[in-house]
Amino acid sequence: MKTDIISTITKIERRDLIIAWLAIALAFTFIFIRGGVTAFGFVIFFIISLFTVGIGFLLHELAHKFMAIKYGYWAEFRKDNQMLLVAIALAALVGVVFAAPGATMIFSRDGRMMTREESGMISIAGPAVNLLLCIPFFLMIVAGAALGYPFTESFLAFIIFTTGIVGLSVNSMIAFFNLLPISILDGKKIFAWNSAVFAVAIVASLGLILLSNDFGGSLSTVLNAVV
Repeated sequence: MKTDIISTITKIERRDLIIAWLAIALAFTFIFIRGGVTAFGFVIFFIISLFTVGIGFLLHELAHKFMAIKYGYWAEFRKDNQMLLVAIALAALVGVVFAAPGATMIFSRDGRMMTREESGMISIAGPAVNLLLCIPFFLMIVAGAALGYPFTESFLAFIIFTTGIVGLSVNSMIAFFNLLPISILDGKKIFAWNSAVFAVAIVASLGLILLSNDFGGSLSTVLNAVV
């Protein structure tokens, strides 16, 4: 009988995921409201961050977990309270998000050593999910532009377009950060397994970051060609 992977999300893990999700959403909210907004604007951007960061962060960590389970390992996310506080403080004071709220801990059930391929596949699963999520968020940008943003006062067009921009930016940032080939990040293990996969993933994530932050340039060119 196959293991029900949803049931492997324990009560403690669910708590840690929710706390980390809320903290990272708050950190990204501080990034997107720099320069000052009204209380209503803060609430709007926090809700958008909850949605975009929630999808990006949660699916990233769960992708690691479920891929590890597929290979026969036990995996569970654990938050890091100190890093959560650092992420919020840096975002509020400096305008930088250090998105390392914790990690998915992986354990062997039978004491066997993880192979380089298994490590690489488990590691690429998270960033790959973030890169795939960039597709629907880009389509939201297109939909918002089609509704007339920024040349109309439509609140719906603003929300759809802004959610798309934030989602594209957040997910490409999460992917790129985790793909850095340093320390315990995914990139180091992916590079050790397959340098070609590593190169494609990190170039794609960097390109999407540049695209999402170049509204007046390349993004406008792409939207003009599509809309």
